[in-house]
Amino acid sequence: MTAPVTRAVRRRVTVRGTVQGVGFRPFVHRLATDLALTGFVSNTASGVLIEVEGPPDGVGTFCDRLAEEAPPLASVTGVGVEELPVTGVDGTFTIRATDCSPGSTLLPPDTAACADCLRELGDPADRRHRHPFVTCTHCGPRFTIATGMPYDRAVTTMSGFPMCGECAREYGDPLDRRFHAQPVACPGCGPRLRLVPASGSGVRPARDAEALASARLLLTAGRIVAVKGLGGYHLACDATDARAVDTLRSRKARGGKPFAVMCADLDEVRRIAEVSPSELAALTGPRRPIVLLRRRPEANGLAPGVCPGSPHLGVLLPYTPVHTLLFGLPGDPPGPRMLVMTSGNRSGEPIVTDDDEALTRLAGLADAWLAHDRPIASPCDDSLLRVRPDGTEQVLRRSRGYVPRPLRLPVPVRPALAVGGDLKNALCLGAGDQAWFGPHIGDMGDLATLEAARRADARLRGLTGVSPELVAADRHPGYHSTRWAARLAGRAPVLVQHHHAHIASAMAEHGLDGTTPVIGVAFDGTGYGDDGTVWGGEVLLAGYTGFRRYARLSPAPLPGGDAGVANPCRLALARLWAAGLPWDADLPCVTACAPDERAVLQRQLTGGLACVPTSGMGRLFDAVSSLAGVCHRAGYEAQAALELEAAAASAWGADTAAYAFAGGLDPAPVLGALITDLRRGTPAAVLAARFHRGVARAVAEVCRRARQDTGLATVALSGGVFANALLEEECARLLAEDGFAVLRHGEVPPNDGGLALGQLVVAAHLRQEE
Repeated sequence: MTAPVTRAVRRRVTVRGTVQGVGFRPFVHRLATDLALTGFVSNTASGVLIEVEGPPDGVGTFCDRLAEEAPPLASVTGVGVEELPVTGVDGTFTIRATDCSPGSTLLPPDTAACADCLRELGDPADRRHRHPFVTCTHCGPRFTIATGMPYDRAVTTMSGFPMCGECAREYGDPLDRRFHAQPVACPGCGPRLRLVPASGSGVRPARDAEALASARLLLTAGRIVAVKGLGGYHLACDATDARAVDTLRSRKARGGKPFAVMCADLDEVRRIAEVSPSELAALTGPRRPIVLLRRRPEANGLAPGVCPGSPHLGVLLPYTPVHTLLFGLPGDPPGPRMLVMTSGNRSGEPIVTDDDEALTRLAGLADAWLAHDRPIASPCDDSLLRVRPDGTEQVLRRSRGYVPRPLRLPVPVRPALAVGGDLKNALCLGAGDQAWFGPHIGDMGDLATLEAARRADARLRGLTGVSPELVAADRHPGYHSTRWAARLAGRAPVLVQHHHAHIASAMAEHGLDGTTPVIGVAFDGTGYGDDGTVWGGEVLLAGYTGFRRYARLSPAPLPGGDAGVANPCRLALARLWAAGLPWDADLPCVTACAPDERAVLQRQLTGGLACVPTSGMGRLFDAVSSLAGVCHRAGYEAQAALELEAAAASAWGADTAAYAFAGGLDPAPVLGALITDLRRGTPAAVLAARFHRGVARAVAEVCRRARQDTGLATVALSGGVFANALLEEECARLLAEDGFAVLRHGEVPPNDGGLALGQLVVAAHLRQEE
């Protein structure tokens, strides 16, 4: 008997998600070829389009395996399947040219050089041996070189580097690891390095391998080199050379703010820091962020000036071939094995990306520039995170390795742009069920950062195809970002209260649809309150459409605004004054203030001169830091609070007492008890630990009371104060033990870097309600 003939089927498959620039088309080609199917695959502006024909079982298997076996950098968010008439044409499965029709697709973030490329980099027999720009489909730059979509070489900054014959062959071979890898190049046709010495330095210019060798020699000699990376310039120096580190700190006017350290390998990391398995995974993953690690007491040669006053080190590993070559391959002359790698900018300015601009804006900071001629289309600073004891990550700065990967929204939104706040600024663009954060911009204090925000907005719109119909901003009337939003909108933007946006950000990240409010604990330094005062120690009953202020930290005057923030000793005296406690001469915060400074402050407080009331929890941490004798003057944002946390961490296991707040969040009894302990000779570290535990217990008590009053049992922890690992862990522990569901930030920063997501979802809901 003749076997029945199996009828063929044909399907059109549309794949959405991060599926361009990740080797998706060659993967589809190999899969279809293995299953003996015919048809084609093509990039379109909306994703990847596939038409596949063959036996029903084979076509079904093909569709099932598409998402399951996607390339490592791909992220499939949707697969649409449509039945088509069978063509019956014999042939093979082909890869077609990119379709430039309207629409939008997703671009992957930049990723670290993969193991295969690093093997080629170090192999003398490979034609890409020592090529500083070795890359393939599975690694390297994407976001920072893309100038448009759909993602093709013609719309990247590699368009100015025509491929040689061998690179073109690899680029066009579906079986090659470099098939349609847009940054593909080799020493013969790719970008080139150059060393540009500072005028009068006595160093001669150099190119390529000689440029790297000269840069390594300069670093070994204690000089500062501006190094061009994926998303901008770094300022680098030998992290074991105390004089070099102090010189960089002085030139950059950085105060005491810790530097990040790039280590040549994991052995060097382990010399200076303790590394858990989860931290190891974060360090070595394709994103290669800066990871906050617990510093070893001896720190094995690290210069004291790298991270003064901090128990943590921000550590990262090389993520570009240039970094790897800068440390040197086996057989190279020795050089530093640990480098300070800090953003290439002056304090308060955006990161430098343009080569000519680098020579002027970094003049006086760098002794030489290790540059290259591949332009950077989008600035992108290093991301920063910490890993919790349970292995989850808390991103503190979301940038390289994450941007422009979208976040899935729990509720659809109209096309909208949220501009964030003035500190740690990052924009967020949303449409439908997706939101895209832009890279970290920084503090919106001058024209340079506003221009960086404008470019980031244009880049996000261009890469996503989203044209915002509304613009959201913070309610603070003095914010540069809010005024810029008004110009963008052409009318008043949708204004969202600062702490409401923090809580909404946590809700959106955790996929809440907003139908049921949460108990939102929003702790930060300052945020514009609805009553015109400075908020920041808030417990809100909040959803996307609104909030009610359930409780707040008892306020105290903020003398002199920013001047007060820079002087925690003044904040401590203001807190004592608000609590009715005397300025006794034996208190550290009193002795830290000169008599004439105290006299001026006394007149300010009694007369209410330049003293806006603040309920900011961050300001209370600053005040307690000075009262305990830890930090009286702050050279950078949150220095006093960070040093208080560091002190508390050193005594955390040795003391379990806690100071008690009155009536929920009134700190007056805390201050009195701390002064009593101080006069007993209790160490500052113990005072700090008792204060941290006291704040956590006060949070738990207020949330219990809110649950009794409302029946709500979900608590969201948000705001910059919850970057404090001790406080966040203790609050989460106490709340979970008490039966609450606790929302903590993960990929979205708890600080103002995550503010724009909350603004986006709140603004969308407010407009829907109108």
